[in-house]
Amino acid sequence: MTRQHMRAWLGAGALVLTGTLALTGCGSGFDDGGGDGGASGDADALTSSDDALTILIGSSGDAETAAVEEAVAAWSEESGIEASVQVANDLPQQLSQGFAAGSPPDLFYLATEALAGYAGNGSLIAYGDLLENKDDFYPSLVQNFTVDDEFYCAPKDFSTLQLIINKGLWDAAGLTDDDIPTTWDELADVAQTLTADGVTGLAFGAEYQRVGAFMAQAGGQLVSDDGAEAVANSPENVEALTYVQEQMDAGSFAYATTDLGAGWGGEAFGKELAAMTIEGNWITGAMSNDFPDVEYVVAELPEGPAGKGTLQFTNCWGMAADSPNQQAALELIEYLTSAEQQLAFSEAFGPMPSVQSAADQWTSDNPAMAAFLAGAEYAKGVPTNDGIAAVITDFNASLEGLKAGDPQEILDTVQSNTEAVVG
Repeated sequence: MTRQHMRAWLGAGALVLTGTLALTGCGSGFDDGGGDGGASGDADALTSSDDALTILIGSSGDAETAAVEEAVAAWSEESGIEASVQVANDLPQQLSQGFAAGSPPDLFYLATEALAGYAGNGSLIAYGDLLENKDDFYPSLVQNFTVDDEFYCAPKDFSTLQLIINKGLWDAAGLTDDDIPTTWDELADVAQTLTADGVTGLAFGAEYQRVGAFMAQAGGQLVSDDGAEAVANSPENVEALTYVQEQMDAGSFAYATTDLGAGWGGEAFGKELAAMTIEGNWITGAMSNDFPDVEYVVAELPEGPAGKGTLQFTNCWGMAADSPNQQAALELIEYLTSAEQQLAFSEAFGPMPSVQSAADQWTSDNPAMAAFLAGAEYAKGVPTNDGIAAVITDFNASLEGLKAGDPQEILDTVQSNTEAVVG
């Protein structure tokens, strides 16, 4: 998987920050954008017509495109309602243009960090409570798509970060299954053991979307669970960044990009520049396609001072407030998010189902990947506050200099920026 392909996958199944500022209307700074509030879903108030449905997606590749097109076609044939799928070249831009022109798609992939902006300006209908399967979604995913106590949209799938271990390098270092780290101290020890002969023990992206897992393990996050308070410069977050910095100083942790010259953590891992990496379940496709000879094991990330912690990434099925056929759109969403259909999507292109009723079957089908699903019980989502994308972009730039930087100073700046968009 190339770096470009990886970015595309993150746009479809996980997280895209690029272009979100235009979406949410927060400009280039950190001012609170505000808005008029989104439309609340009411079964009696849903629009209904004979109009065909349009669906805009950001695809990770041919497999995802074909799977979504096939599912929509099957529903269309069964329901008698015409529906077409369009694959975006730049999803944030095309979605923004559609709304600006007054002709948005009926349904579309919507990232967590874009939700508040569109909800705030009235572009979305909050239909979540109308879903027959609303109680089947993982609560943490529902929280990701809840704004002002309104459940806006159905999570379409999700992924979590866990620890990926090169089995060949692990065995060659004399390590066994008993050595798989379960604490920060153990992670530091095995990373040091694995750092030899041009191989770094652990490498990951120079970004909050990876380093944030350590923050979660320390009990920290950027924004409080209710989204009302900036907590970026907490002692817990300082402890997390300090831990990472110390291991980087020791030479056993590294950034896959700036330190090892790889496009992302999966590439550094696949090329055996690093013996371990922190990535989501999208890495499985990259390993199969680009590094099929590298044998690996997936384990849960070690516990930090506060216990288990990781990050999760998800998109939802957004529904336009201006859609003339919302009733049909709701029925299509229920079809696409059913356990049966999500398991089919998982088999086709890799994401984990967002409904709990599919968990046992998914684990049975993917036993080696079980650690990813286990993370659903304790994962933290990326904040959804309007304007948070700009904060994270700035934070990522600072994290690139973490090895020589001051964790407290870095986080104080993030705190100031976060306070400007949290209110």
